[in-house]
Amino acid sequence: MEYLDFELPIKELEDQLDKCVIIGQESEVDVTQTCKQIEKKLEETKKNIYKNLTAWQRVQMSRHPNRPYTMDHIKALCGDTFLELFGDRAFKDDKAMVGGLGKINGQSYMIIGQQKGYNTKTRQYRNFGMANPEGYRKALRLMKMAEKFGIPVVTLVDTPGAYPGLEAEERGQGEAIARNILEMIRLKVPIITVIVGEGASGGALGIGVGDKVFMLENTWYSVISPESCSSILWRSWEYKEQAAEALKLTATDMKKQKLIDDIIPEPLGGAHHDRETTFKTVEKYITKAYNELKELSTEDLIMQRMDKYSKMGEFKE
Repeated sequence: MEYLDFELPIKELEDQLDKCVIIGQESEVDVTQTCKQIEKKLEETKKNIYKNLTAWQRVQMSRHPNRPYTMDHIKALCGDTFLELFGDRAFKDDKAMVGGLGKINGQSYMIIGQQKGYNTKTRQYRNFGMANPEGYRKALRLMKMAEKFGIPVVTLVDTPGAYPGLEAEERGQGEAIARNILEMIRLKVPIITVIVGEGASGGALGIGVGDKVFMLENTWYSVISPESCSSILWRSWEYKEQAAEALKLTATDMKKQKLIDDIIPEPLGGAHHDRETTFKTVEKYITKAYNELKELSTEDLIMQRMDKYSKMGEFKE
């Protein structure tokens, strides 16, 4: 298990507990009481740390190398029923954007999301979860296919942003994302969006328009990353913590601003500490959302979605 800098007190106590158990096993000394005291302190320390995370610490949690990625969620939610589909039918298949048909609780869904890599080789293969225009065009093709057959759409967002390279701009990155937003607004089937990791910039918005938008507890959703914001405002990455606070990018901030519908709770210590519980909770939220949305007529579904997004950004002074 890898530990973030603010998790080091937890690591120290876990190391003490392991040593205590080993001493008890290798000697005749009764260390039961000592182990219980360490366990109690460990639990208290975990609660104090994880219940009081700063915005920047939540950003770090969303990037944890052990955190479940999109394909982990898909495999857990769909099992063997997932059939991946490829290509945008125009340029090529984008490995940073995955999508296909799968069943969750017996209901068919078109599931689309960004996929990051687990090591250097797969990170390069997946382009670090940063999709090119063909990725967004593939996503749109799959959404249109779902619309044709009346299948609801689930999108899983986890990206540091759309790929900013010259070749991506040459192939129409901005247009591809804008087209997706337009088409998703008027898609005739329910759309359920879950932010499972990073939700950065237009890269997230390209598949982020939903009738129900949920964020896992330790994720973030913003127009720009804290590091990039810091480099623009202060000409340095050193102020990323202040930038994270100012951007109001946490799930709590987003819920307060009415930009998302609900926060999906994570196990103590984050999604990577108890993956099975996380997957079951995500499944419950998706199923509940679909059961609510399937009762709406197509016209009501689209009008409700349009009203939801047209009201965003309204403030009184």
